[in-house]
Formats: sequence, structure tokens, C-alpha cells
Amino acid sequence: MDMIRVADLSKTFTLHLRGGIALPVLRDATLTVAAGECVVLHGPSGAGKSTLLRSIYGNYRPQQGRILLRHDGRMVDIMQAAPRQILDIRRRTLGYVTQFLRVIPRVPTLDVVAEPLLARGVAQADARARAAALLHILHIPEKLWNLPPATFSGGEQQRINIARGFCADHPILLLDEPTASLDGANRTIVINLIDDARRRGTAIVAIVHDDETRAAIATRLLQLQALGAAA
Repeated sequence: MDMIRVADLSKTFTLHLRGGIALPVLRDATLTVAAGECVVLHGPSGAGKSTLLRSIYGNYRPQQGRILLRHDGRMVDIMQAAPRQILDIRRRTLGYVTQFLRVIPRVPTLDVVAEPLLARGVAQADARARAAALLHILHIPEKLWNLPPATFSGGEQQRINIARGFCADHPILLLDEPTASLDGANRTIVINLIDDARRRGTAIVAIVHDDETRAAIATRLLQLQALGAAA
């Protein structure tokens, strides 16, 4: 069953501080992802991998095309959805793990990870139990759970970000370099989390520059090409 359908997607950025230069990034991009697939976006820097991921999440608005996501049993065009519906899709259907952890200062790590479940109305004890299980798996010491993650190392912050992204078992998951700051042992743990989610039926789109990780998680690759210089 298809969870994501992207068709004829084109995105151009206008550089207003450089005289209105137009920078085309995506042209007629097409992507279909079924439940239980992990499609890895592949291509050179500037090929639009992050732009495509952010467009699927609703952070960017392409000039043309369609982005259909399966939400509540039907396909919803994220480009036509109202802001309130996009927020509901993100809360219940669409997860996103970026390279960077953005959190409210002074919020304990355990609550940062549990927040996606708390936002759904899951009982605090249950949400915290799920968060604790993931923090254990990702080797975040329990003595750090009540501390805010802003002072942690880059690798620890990335693991907290991953725990938060996997906490709610979203049916669709977007991953932007999820293993970029990790050592080999923790990279293997994340690969296993991705594989477990895919086997449960999660539809995954990922950007991964590490060849070993890409080979381990991808069910197929989508090759993207850079469109060239600004016009």
C-alpha cells in the first residue's frame, strides 16, 4: 500500500539578496513509497535531497506538483492542506528526524523524547516508559535523563533526536542523516531501529551519505541530479 506519492514536483528558490536570482533545485521529481519500504535519496550535493524531504514534511512549498500522504486511511495532498491539518498529520502520521536537535531550553531529556506521544494524549507514565526504553537502547545514561540535552555532546544530542523521532511509531518517517554524528556501535543501533520500523510497516525516506549505512537500510535508491547553476 502506497504511503507517499510525489508527482511532478518542481521547486525553485529566489535569492532576493542577490538580485532575484532563480535557483532551480527540483524539476518534475517523482517518488512513491509503500508501507515497509525504505527509499534512500541519492545524488550529489545540490541535487535537492533535503529540499524534497522538507517539501514532503511541509516546510517548503514547491511551485508545482503533488505530495500525497496516507493519513487516516486516505491520501491527503500536503501542498493543499490547511496548516491545522498539516500539524495533525505531523502529530499522528509523519515523523521527521533531522541532523539537529531543536528543543525548548530547560526541558528534561526524558520529556523531550516523550513529547510526540504526550502531544497525542498518551498518558505521561506510558510516554515516559517508551522514551526510557529508547534512551536505554541508544546508550544515554539514566543520570542524564532529567537534564536538558542542550549541554550534551553532538553524538548524544543526535541519539536523543533519534529517540524522539522513533518514540511515536509514525506510519511515515523522514530521516535526514540520522547517523551523521555517531560512532560505529551507535550507528549499528540506529540501523537496527530503522530496520525494525520498516519491518513493522513504516514507510521511510532517508538521506544517508555513509555508504555502509545506505547499503544496510535501503530497499531501493532514488537518484537525483543537480540542475546546474542559477539562472
